[in-house]
Amino acid sequence: MTKRLNITLPERTVALMDRVAGKGRRSRLIDRAVRRYLETETRANVRAQLIESYRMNGEFDLKLAEEWFPLEEEVWQRGNR
Repeated sequence: MTKRLNITLPERTVALMDRVAGKGRRSRLIDRAVRRYLETETRANVRAQLIESYRMNGEFDLKLAEEWFPLEEEVWQRGNR
């Protein structure tokens, strides 16, 4: 299913589109370009969220490990006796 849109683009952009895809294939080119852009932006967004989450959780995980390290060390020492 398709939907007709009325868009306005600079003449220079249309000339580039026609040179790359041809006049009869503008819609296909725009569809591919928009899909690629959205996929890239979505990946970049997810990547940025993951990085931020790792930073925030990393500090928490480090603090937790520091708190539990003495107990783990004691258990390990008892196990090796």
